[in-house]
Amino acid sequence: MEAGSGAVRHAAGRSSPNIILIVADDLGYNDISTFGGGVAGGRVQTPHIDQLAAEGAVFTQSYSGSGTCAVSRAMLMTGRYPTRTGFEFTPTPSGMAPMVARIAQEMDPGKPPMIYDQALDESKPPYEEQGLPPEEVTIAEMLREQGYNTYHIGKWHLGRSNGMAPHDQGFEQSLLMASGLYLPEDDPNVVNAKLDFDPIDQFLWARLVYAASFNTGDLDRFEPSGYLTDYWTDESIKIINANKHSPFFLYLGHWGVHTPLQATREDYEAVGDIEPHRLRVYAAMIRSLDRSVGRINAALEEAGIADNTIVLFTSDNGGPGYIGLPDINHPFRGWKISQFEGGIRVPLFVKWPARITAGTVSGEPVAHIDMMPTLAAAAEVPHPEGVEIDGKSLLPLATGEGADQWDRETLFWQSGHYRVVRHGDWKLQVAARPAKQWLYNLADDPTEQVNLAESEPAKLAELQALLDEHAVNARAPLYPAVLESSIAIDKTLLEPFAEGDEYIYWPN
Repeated sequence: MEAGSGAVRHAAGRSSPNIILIVADDLGYNDISTFGGGVAGGRVQTPHIDQLAAEGAVFTQSYSGSGTCAVSRAMLMTGRYPTRTGFEFTPTPSGMAPMVARIAQEMDPGKPPMIYDQALDESKPPYEEQGLPPEEVTIAEMLREQGYNTYHIGKWHLGRSNGMAPHDQGFEQSLLMASGLYLPEDDPNVVNAKLDFDPIDQFLWARLVYAASFNTGDLDRFEPSGYLTDYWTDESIKIINANKHSPFFLYLGHWGVHTPLQATREDYEAVGDIEPHRLRVYAAMIRSLDRSVGRINAALEEAGIADNTIVLFTSDNGGPGYIGLPDINHPFRGWKISQFEGGIRVPLFVKWPARITAGTVSGEPVAHIDMMPTLAAAAEVPHPEGVEIDGKSLLPLATGEGADQWDRETLFWQSGHYRVVRHGDWKLQVAARPAKQWLYNLADDPTEQVNLAESEPAKLAELQALLDEHAVNARAPLYPAVLESSIAIDKTLLEPFAEGDEYIYWPN
């Protein structure tokens, strides 16, 4: 991947910062050791991610944009809620919804059944055409207009055609994850862990191949030259070395640690004799993700540009219950594909030595909608004219410059009928299936154990009014939800559903 040239300087003469946004996929809150956790009861630590956190700002109440991946990524790129963009559901490949629904019901007939609408599914555009509309303005477009060299590597999941591919949405160069295997299934250097209890995993192994594409969306597939996490990192380091004298923006969308579970044999051996096998493979994948962060930071130091480079690290949502590992989101309840804290509470670390003091900690609730305005503020790029931005720049919280004026109280999430608001320390979840409300005071009950919906009617009404106001003039979803998945809140998919288990229906 080649670089352009030309420096961008602000009026005061300060060079624009380089920006690297690293987004992990399905990373559990407890998968990293920064907050005292770590995989397998802490046996596998994440020293490089921990170092990144220690050298910058840590946001201890950071949220994803959604309980599923693509919606979060749209919010990262635009700073806008789905109520404005219409990008409310995560696109899935053809055939996935009916296959997952059928297999799930066969495996656990006692669980509330998934709801699949075949006619609606057949009315949707092809998977490649379900994406972020081209008229939405991404942070990549804003930075490119400012003179940045812009690069995308890895996962995108915001469309591949009709002007929706990364190279059509502001990235000069896009090295796209075209499918989803980390290595060929029979590669001598790979260790696989298939999940025979997970319908999603069965679909992935049946459909995915080992492939990337470059600047075409999906038309020039080729085999990468190594394990995906390491390969994406190798290519990222090339970009760093080619842009020592030019401001650049790199969006590194890691696939790790999303299923299918595949690790290098070297990482698998390095983490030791962890049981069960799937946990050992998962731990090895965490090790490779941590190594990636360490290599990128080392490359910045060696290139002499670390001081004025912003490195952000986050995950698109919480860890999934369908991999059968109960502790990945500890201490929070819930999983990916829910809006309980386990589904949307994610790490957010921001390192910028030139302006952010090491060891900075902020406890303000922040979210993925804040990434675009934060990066725009750092690069001193104005917001696009006539576009309503929902996020706020986090620079005041990260740098301390104006932190006392931070005044946002409210954040929203939604997936169809399942809507959520956090206002101050209070959080309300409302669903139509099952028809239920969950109200929690997160200051007293951060792990959402005691539902106050009946005992706090005034607070319930206050937050319900906020949800209703947020829905006024909301844009309809671009693509309809065709599947509603029943998700147990307190059990992994490996545990059979029992009468009385708490659950939600997630439309997608």
